[in-house]
Amino acid sequence: MTSDPKTVTVIFQPLGRRGKVPAGISVLEAARRLGVGLSGVCGGIGVCATCRVIIPGEYQDGLSPPSDRERERLGEEALARGVRLACRALIRRSLQVFVPPESLTASQRTQVEGRQTPVQLDPALSVCDLCLEPATLSDLRSDADRIRDGLGRPVRIDLEVLRRSPLLLRDWNWSARAVLRDDEVVALLSPGAPLLGVAIDLGTTKLAGYLLNLETGETLASAGAMNPQIAYGEDVMARITYALQEPEGAERLRQAIAEGLSALVGDLCAQAKARPEYVAEAVVVGNTAMHHLFLGLPTRPLGLAPYVPVESAPLDVRARDVGLPLAPGATVHLLPNVAGFVGADHVAALLATRMDEADRPTLLLDIGTNTEICLAVGGELFSCSAASGPAFEGAHIRYGMRAAPGAVERVRIIEGQVYWETVEGRPPVGICGSGILDAVAELRRAGLLNGRGGWTENAGSDFVLIPADRSGLGEAITLSRKDVGEIQLAKAAIAAGWQVLLEEGGIGQSDLARVLVAGAFGTYIDIGHAVAVGLLPDLPLDRFEQVGNVAGAGARMALLSRAERERAARIARRVRYIELTVHPSFRERFARSLEL
Repeated sequence: MTSDPKTVTVIFQPLGRRGKVPAGISVLEAARRLGVGLSGVCGGIGVCATCRVIIPGEYQDGLSPPSDRERERLGEEALARGVRLACRALIRRSLQVFVPPESLTASQRTQVEGRQTPVQLDPALSVCDLCLEPATLSDLRSDADRIRDGLGRPVRIDLEVLRRSPLLLRDWNWSARAVLRDDEVVALLSPGAPLLGVAIDLGTTKLAGYLLNLETGETLASAGAMNPQIAYGEDVMARITYALQEPEGAERLRQAIAEGLSALVGDLCAQAKARPEYVAEAVVVGNTAMHHLFLGLPTRPLGLAPYVPVESAPLDVRARDVGLPLAPGATVHLLPNVAGFVGADHVAALLATRMDEADRPTLLLDIGTNTEICLAVGGELFSCSAASGPAFEGAHIRYGMRAAPGAVERVRIIEGQVYWETVEGRPPVGICGSGILDAVAELRRAGLLNGRGGWTENAGSDFVLIPADRSGLGEAITLSRKDVGEIQLAKAAIAAGWQVLLEEGGIGQSDLARVLVAGAFGTYIDIGHAVAVGLLPDLPLDRFEQVGNVAGAGARMALLSRAERERAARIARRVRYIELTVHPSFRERFARSLEL
């Protein structure tokens, strides 16, 4: 890699951001100049260690030697692996820098996909290019017969495709691409148009969508949005209650998600300059309640013991029947559910992480409003759902908010001084889940919180994180005892869940070889802090891996491959679901896990 002597080229991976910067500046400053949201809670003075980056071996001589501060904060072992503090490492020559997800600010981290597992391309759809003879007075075959003759075999043609075909075939001069699902034509595309599909992770709080080219497997666009059902309740039980108690409540919830998903598909297609009516297949995954509300299935059985779903098997439904404006005969495939509170999103996560192949004890936690947990041990899969609530989304916290611009997302207390960082560097206007967890862990470490979550004698009624003169609200942003209690409840539910699974699997914490942490909140948290407060098992940090939105990754795999759909169905049948509410040790474990 060559460059002008006064400037160097820096490439930040996996974002793919590159540019020229002056030689001699720090990696942190280079990131700022190139628009990479690299974390730096302490402002770049080298005390918080949140700006860790990894320098590949061949580029390590492109930086200044490690400073004493780096040796103190990182240790020789990490330095030997190429880990550096971006604020201390000065750039000498052109180089590449790998930025781990946990070192990115929230607005940047949304660009980092979940773990991807290669799949053999084998979609449920096929496409055939047609060049048909025009209708004439001497050739009076129907349009449908011309399509069948062009395909060379008898096929069924979706009614809506039949309705649209006369105008389309004549507009396209009798050339078209016929999209088939088994022996049925489900769409006609214009000549040269790509065959498209969408994969959607239908979360309780957030939606994530991906537009794929089904002929190449390429992801053309990705986007996220809030689930519009939030207006009717923050968690699944609140929405089930609304559906049961309000006249037309279930239909309002169904329409809300249909409209939200339609808008998301429109956004994806706009990014890729594609047309929604050319999307001929979709895969949707979500928890069992979201699955039922999306399909308009009765939710009463989910709201009452024994919490039995109406349907657990894989389903194929017409997109138009669930309110999605895709290709006329487009199908939506839904992966199988496991139980009332463990749904297709969990199955998709197990698919993407290959938990069914784990040869060492492995724990997967997909942390969100509902946290799904799976333990793979001894060839078995044990799963449960923990009602962790919306505290990690900032709900029920006095100054809580989602990870939007201005949200405090990282906190450090160093020598009595509070340092913080906000999303996009905006003036602080609230605190999101990762910042709340940081704050609780740091207050506990500093001795300002006791193990029960109460303030020590030296602390007041509320702890001031951001003074009024530095707040974007014009008032101080504080953390109250009640706020701490909300985090205790959420983390205790999750901790008790994985402890029960370890008990069922007959192993202890130390036997875990890997812990995979997934989900939006799971991607953003500081693993060390999560371990410190008891949210995650007390294990060496090198056993943890933050894998991103693996539910979305699994949905994409199922969109691209029929074999992956079949594998997902086999995984769902293998899972041994543990109902926490009736497990004999859950309440005791939950009570003990409230301790910080």
